[in-house]
Amino acid sequence: MKSHTEYLTFKTVQREEFINITPQVEKAIEKSGVREGMVLVSAMHITAAVYVNDAESGLIEDIREWLKGLAPTKDYRHHRTGEDNGEAHLKNLILHHQVIVPITNGRADFGPWQQIYYAEFDGRRSKRVILKVMGE
Repeated sequence: MKSHTEYLTFKTVQREEFINITPQVEKAIEKSGVREGMVLVSAMHITAAVYVNDAESGLIEDIREWLKGLAPTKDYRHHRTGEDNGEAHLKNLILHHQVIVPITNGRADFGPWQQIYYAEFDGRRSKRVILKVMGE
């Protein structure tokens, strides 16, 4: 079995951003030489998420609004530690921190419209995502 690891680094301009990372994942798959297997894409921070969905700007705004309703900005108990990112931790729990995508014939095997997104909820500082490609 082959294995290939890459790290993507982000330093977002906004505190909250949604970034399509599909092209970077596809390049990592190509570099790996894996023809059949899977790629794990995982945010290495507890205030960010990775998810698969449609690359449509209206949907991204709907997701942003939905998350704001589920995890609004307010005075969380977590803020008593000196942090101000309680809602970012909750948004991570809602969208989750990782996805696994199958690889078939050397390519990410997506359904129609599927793309991989990195969602940052406490940005403006350096953050990482690990790509772990595994297979034959």
